[in-house]
Amino acid sequence: MTGGTGTAPAYLGAGPVAALGPAAAAEALADALRAGLDPESCPHRTGVAAPAGELLLMPAAAGSWAGVKIAGVVPGNPARGLPRITGSYLLLDGPTLTPVALLDGAALTALRTPAVSVLALRHLARPGPLRLVLFGTGPQARGHLEAVCAVAEPAEVVVVGRRPDAVAGLLGYARELGVPRARAGAPADVAGADVVVCATTAREPLFDGRLVAPGAVVVAVGSHEPDARELDTALVRSAAVYVESRAAALREAGDLLVPVAEGAIGTGHVTGTLADLVAGTHRRQEDRPQVFKSVGMAWEDLAVAAAVYRTVRANSET
Repeated sequence: MTGGTGTAPAYLGAGPVAALGPAAAAEALADALRAGLDPESCPHRTGVAAPAGELLLMPAAAGSWAGVKIAGVVPGNPARGLPRITGSYLLLDGPTLTPVALLDGAALTALRTPAVSVLALRHLARPGPLRLVLFGTGPQARGHLEAVCAVAEPAEVVVVGRRPDAVAGLLGYARELGVPRARAGAPADVAGADVVVCATTAREPLFDGRLVAPGAVVVAVGSHEPDARELDTALVRSAAVYVESRAAALREAGDLLVPVAEGAIGTGHVTGTLADLVAGTHRRQEDRPQVFKSVGMAWEDLAVAAAVYRTVRANSET
């Protein structure tokens, strides 16, 4: 393959990116945190309004690597048969800042986000067969279904979505992945869930948070906007809340910022971070719901992109 100092950057399309898999991507994230990466110091996401949506710039540097993702978020794209999230990721050699690879940005996001969720679930979800309730039917919902099936044992998958055809398609994929039971559901199904994943473009709460059982885990990944949320105030107020970074969550996570604005919680309501979970200083709780709110961060893209590049390069040399 091409790519490396003094050569043209290798192009890694959707296939090579997805081939890493969510379990290996989650381990790359954990390795970065164990190596001392501090998400609190990660550069902010920069957003630029564009006629069709929003252009995002996400740079990061850590260890032997640096990189930047340029992503477009275009709400109207799905109606055109195009992905809602577009873009590319430029990976650079850290010591020289020489470009080594250009990765498909949408594929990287589709891998990175479920990997972050999986890393949190490794520490927060109870062991054994799980009942998963999944809100959404788009690429992130599909990616999270695949990721959970790769690292856990879903006894049942319940899909909640607006379009029956999309719900049916995701249920079919669940059966292909070997899930014993898969069915369409409704928001009230969260009452019996072990894990709830919210991967939607919703701007208002998806379900009544009072229905979530103690010990259950709710993962919310759909938004990084301060005025949009998938979770209601009742759930956030009662739950142990974990985030990737306190600073990032208090800039971008409407799931927390709306309850703060309502006066329901304070800015110190966060229980812990992903780094705390990986370090073992915080553990799952059985006496109340647990929420993991992800906004997506540049250090995560960098860690996963570097893992993809290392894997592809190693395979090309064997």
